[in-house]
Amino acid sequence: MADSNQLTHHGKLIVFSAPSGSGKTTIVRHLLAQEQFNLEFSISATSRAPRGEEVHGKDYYFMSLDTFKQHIKDEDFLEWEEVYRDNFYGTLKEEVQRIWAMGKHVIFDIDVVGGLRIKKKFPERTLAVFVKPPSVDELKIRLKKRKTESKEKINMRIAKASVELATAPQFDHIILNDDLSKALAEADSLVSDFIRKPLSRDEEE
Repeated sequence: MADSNQLTHHGKLIVFSAPSGSGKTTIVRHLLAQEQFNLEFSISATSRAPRGEEVHGKDYYFMSLDTFKQHIKDEDFLEWEEVYRDNFYGTLKEEVQRIWAMGKHVIFDIDVVGGLRIKKKFPERTLAVFVKPPSVDELKIRLKKRKTESKEKINMRIAKASVELATAPQFDHIILNDDLSKALAEADSLVSDFIRKPLSRDEEE
């Protein structure tokens, strides 16, 4: 992995991670709509094909497997992960720099491994939040309702969820998403407090 010090520090980093179907995307979209937070969505790069109505440059930066691997070789990523075999996701350094250049804070909707890597690289500058589903059974129901993936793919996601849930204590906060209105209110409070919190002199530098 490349050295994150190549980035010019400006804003803060707000990470939301969770197993697929936990509702983190709904929470992130809600936060983006709150203008007082001054947030901009970090668009992840991925080697997988678009699903449903996903749009390149809005939902993800879709690229071929070879192109993704070349970006890894060129150390263009802040973080990246092979989530499934030949199925890569990552955050391009230029994406974070693009948002900071706008004078905004970056909000991420990413895999738990990627989220923890960002937290490790920018410990004080990052708020890492884990969104916990009510249960694994509820996760399965939500994924089936999407109707965007095969039964085999859904089963892969459910198996992965068990591993991801074990990482929850490593995050700064855990939001239990069993009541969406409460989860949104908790997210608002966490982000509001974090944005107002001053950085130490070392982090500012």
